[in-house]
Amino acid sequence: MSGKIIGLGEILWDMLPTGKALGGAPANFAYHVTRLGGAGVAVSAVGSDPLGDEIVALLTQKGLTAHLERVAHPTGTVAVTLDERGVPSYEICEGVAWDNIPYTPALQSLAAEAAAVCFGSLAQRSECSAVTIQSFLAALPAGCLKVFDINLRQHYYSREVIERSLQVADILKINDEEMEVVAPMLDIAGDDTERCRTLIDRYGLQAVVLTRGSKGSLVVTATEADERGVVEVEVVDTVGAGDAFTAAFVVAWLRGDTVAAAHQLATESSAYACTLKGAM
Repeated sequence: MSGKIIGLGEILWDMLPTGKALGGAPANFAYHVTRLGGAGVAVSAVGSDPLGDEIVALLTQKGLTAHLERVAHPTGTVAVTLDERGVPSYEICEGVAWDNIPYTPALQSLAAEAAAVCFGSLAQRSECSAVTIQSFLAALPAGCLKVFDINLRQHYYSREVIERSLQVADILKINDEEMEVVAPMLDIAGDDTERCRTLIDRYGLQAVVLTRGSKGSLVVTATEADERGVVEVEVVDTVGAGDAFTAAFVVAWLRGDTVAAAHQLATESSAYACTLKGAM
């Protein structure tokens, strides 16, 4: 496996009941890629403020390579509340640094070195970051794996953004709650496997990865459907568990593992993330 594996989009502080923790799905993804031996890179923007300084320092401490532009907007924060099962809900501040990621020559050069990129819908809520993400995807080399981790949050998505992203993606990562939004939006019917196959056929995807919380997960390709239960662990919180899942699946996929082996590693990685506080 060679080339950089990039998480492109939001980076922020999750303001948890127990204190703040570094988060943002693309950055979490890049961190877990690095933990699994890949060349993860987090790409985003932070403010010229103490919270931005803390992010830069913490990523350095964690050994995560990052391309973070400093912009004239505050570093992103999210108020996170956890229910009795440790499942998070989010209140996301607007007009923050990661809404204003600039597309620079340095970012264009980074795209040329990518083996894979993971991006979502949330960072495309603003025109500036949406244009940057689209420009970055357009600059990727042939054969670069494009993973759309849909990551629906509050009202920050649209059919236009979702379809545009699906049209350029190779792999879709989606959870069961998101599928219940996306399927009727795109007029897709059937059981989980049938809906995944429809998405593959309609958008030319290589795979759909559907996570279903305590009910396990399903990976569907044009020729396979691999279903797995969860690994039983003592859950501290589930923040970032989906990002750990996606990272492990991508690392395994890139190195040529079977769908079943990639799915198993993803399941185990996600379970491990649930035993720890915060997303990283």
